[in-house]
Amino acid sequence: MTNPTLGPCMALPLRLAPGNDLRIALEAALHAQHIGAAFVIQGIGSLSVAQIRLAGADQPTVLRGDLEILTLAGSLSPTASHLHMSVSDAQGRVIGGHVSPGCIVRTTAEILLALLPHHEFSREHDPQSGYPELVIREITGLE
Repeated sequence: MTNPTLGPCMALPLRLAPGNDLRIALEAALHAQHIGAAFVIQGIGSLSVAQIRLAGADQPTVLRGDLEILTLAGSLSPTASHLHMSVSDAQGRVIGGHVSPGCIVRTTAEILLALLPHHEFSREHDPQSGYPELVIREITGLE
């Protein structure tokens, strides 16, 4: 387990507008802040389209209709995000998994990010898991 030196954390509340692609908008917000690492603390809102990759699947499942975001969490970097979400449909059925690009905001998405200005996240192949996994780098020399 790695334990990088703790640095300051800054909160960034966001509201995404109708038509925004959830994942792309979050990565763009991070890029606009010139930050290389953040966590999504929580998110709620609605989608008209959700593209969620289920556990073990190669391709996302596409859901269309009035969808409510029940949970949204994960790590963000400008190039290597890892987000999980659960959504419910108009009948209250719930599905969750990995957030893929193509999740389109219907009315709003209200999200709280924890920005980590003293860190950078990337994803690199891990021979133990066989997947690209989170690599945390501390940025030194910042005030």
